[in-house]
Amino acid sequence: MHNFFRAVRIAFRYPGTLSTSIICSLLVAVIWGGNIGTLFPIIKVTFQGRSLHEWVDSGIAEATTAQEQLRTELEQLEKAPAGEKAKPDHRQRRRAVQNELTVQQDTIDRFQTLKPYVHRLLPDDPFQTVLVIVSVLLVTTGLKGGFLLGSVVTTARLVQKVTLELRNSYFKHVLKMDPVMLGRHGTGTLLTLCNEGTDGIGNGLRCLLGVGVREPLKMFVCAVGAAWISWQLLLFTCLLVPLAALVSRALAHKIRRECKRELHQGVQLNNHVLQAFDGLQTVQAYNMEEPTKQRFHDVNVLRNRKALRIVLLQTLAKPIAELLGIAAVSLAILAGAYLVLNDTTHLFGIRMFRQAPDVETLLLFYALLLGVSEPSRKLSEVFSGIQQGCAMADRFYDIVDAPSDIVEPEEPVALPTPHRSIAYRDVNFAYNPAQPVLRDIDLTVNFGETLAIIGPNGCGKSTLAQMIPRFLDPVSGSVSIDGIDVRQTELADLRRRIGMVTQKTILFDETVLENIRYGSPDATREQVYAAARRARAHDFIQDSLQDGYDTVVGRFGGMLSGGQRQRIALSRALLRDPEILILDEATSEIDLQSELLIHQALEELPHDRTMIIVTHRVGALDLADRIVVMDAGRIVDVGTHAELLGRCEYYRHFRATVPEQAA
Repeated sequence: MHNFFRAVRIAFRYPGTLSTSIICSLLVAVIWGGNIGTLFPIIKVTFQGRSLHEWVDSGIAEATTAQEQLRTELEQLEKAPAGEKAKPDHRQRRRAVQNELTVQQDTIDRFQTLKPYVHRLLPDDPFQTVLVIVSVLLVTTGLKGGFLLGSVVTTARLVQKVTLELRNSYFKHVLKMDPVMLGRHGTGTLLTLCNEGTDGIGNGLRCLLGVGVREPLKMFVCAVGAAWISWQLLLFTCLLVPLAALVSRALAHKIRRECKRELHQGVQLNNHVLQAFDGLQTVQAYNMEEPTKQRFHDVNVLRNRKALRIVLLQTLAKPIAELLGIAAVSLAILAGAYLVLNDTTHLFGIRMFRQAPDVETLLLFYALLLGVSEPSRKLSEVFSGIQQGCAMADRFYDIVDAPSDIVEPEEPVALPTPHRSIAYRDVNFAYNPAQPVLRDIDLTVNFGETLAIIGPNGCGKSTLAQMIPRFLDPVSGSVSIDGIDVRQTELADLRRRIGMVTQKTILFDETVLENIRYGSPDATREQVYAAARRARAHDFIQDSLQDGYDTVVGRFGGMLSGGQRQRIALSRALLRDPEILILDEATSEIDLQSELLIHQALEELPHDRTMIIVTHRVGALDLADRIVVMDAGRIVDVGTHAELLGRCEYYRHFRATVPEQAA
């Protein structure tokens, strides 16, 4: 419940909407109890055939007469002989008469309080009295409907504000995730929690702040009315409350557990859908439509089973609540019947009424108990919704509270512009402690230098490059720029100096112009055109794309070829005019012509920036001033092409076995 109430606390940031919702719910509850209370005068008038004027006047007269008789009896008891007064029966009767005198005085006071209002506001005719009460009932019911509408609308508005804030904070947190955390949770999990998770929390909030406030208030108003009639009998009918609490607690545990399992199945389903959609061409190429469809069906069936189990538990809560409510009313009916039929005020030796109840009073008491029972039945739905919200909130905040390995320094140090060098000192890194990725890396890259990094797959080349923009931090050692550890710098300051093009080019479902301008939102069209020309992208954008720079490229740039996507990505990086340009396998999956064009663009770049090229392509090595050879997470050798040919066996083997391609 702790995580769910963290979401509830967000609602208190909107006091106006919250207070309006509660006030509307309170007014609904007051009218609900008041409408039930109108049953009493209608029964009095209908059953006894007299007006409320007569009922009040006769009530005062009867109580006054009874009071006079009691006073007379009390005087006689006071005049009794001393020996008689000492007897227990005499003392007990004297106390009973005194108590009854108090009861009759209370009755007179109540009638005296009602008398001016009844005489002034209600007609003397019995039928006209009923007509007035029914008219008031209709008007108040209409008002209750209006306040109910206000309660529902303001609650919905409040819930939407909270879920909006939850989604925004969640998305903000996800955008700051490092690659390790992103891979640990998975896209399917993150997407599910962003949509279904926040919706589940919102539904729980709607149940709690809407029905969860309104129905208990209705119960409270009716319970106060019933307690005013006989709080002792009300407590007697609450004997089943502990049992209801135990049953509710057991159901809460089961519902929350099943909701978490259903959420897990939803994550699995979303993961399968995302993989199938992203790899649709592969699915079709290998005729895997049927197995993929069958797996989707199996996961979907498992999720449906969990959902049905949740529905079963939620449905079970309703009849249980209804049964316990009716059982409580039945207890009251039996107790009331015993009191009326035996004309007594005591049950099991406990005083239930100050004076023997009449039928009308008991009927009003029963009506008020039903007024408590009906909202309690609705609370079973609230209960289920809140449990579902709790399950979603637990999973939601597991993600939000997870600490990132990449943290901002409390007092960031500004980097110089331009930098003089990038240095790796004793750097070690591992995703899994048993499988190190980088070991004892020592390397210095000078400003203006082009450094190529080569080595077999999995040797740590990309990991090494990703430490500069702090996508990853070393487990030990440091990466520094001009002697300043990058962990001591502000992330935004560090990354605005870096341009990056990776093997997997990410373009957004926007125009070519917006994709190139991504990260440089203030760039003019002329600046975009200039960057595209430098990246050898301007000609194909203007000549091959229907709307030129205003062409929408589709999700991930699906409307473009691989070479076109890479050149647009390079245009985006060059538009930033970065001090450090990182090309991480940027030409590994494109055609020879596109690679040639990219290499030409890179050759023509001014030498006023540091360029790091992670590659498997021999052609890219011609751009490098120095080459780093890596194997098994270590740097095997560093040098120029000529130096490595003379002393590095791996480099000679690499040059001999890899085709020249764009060289």
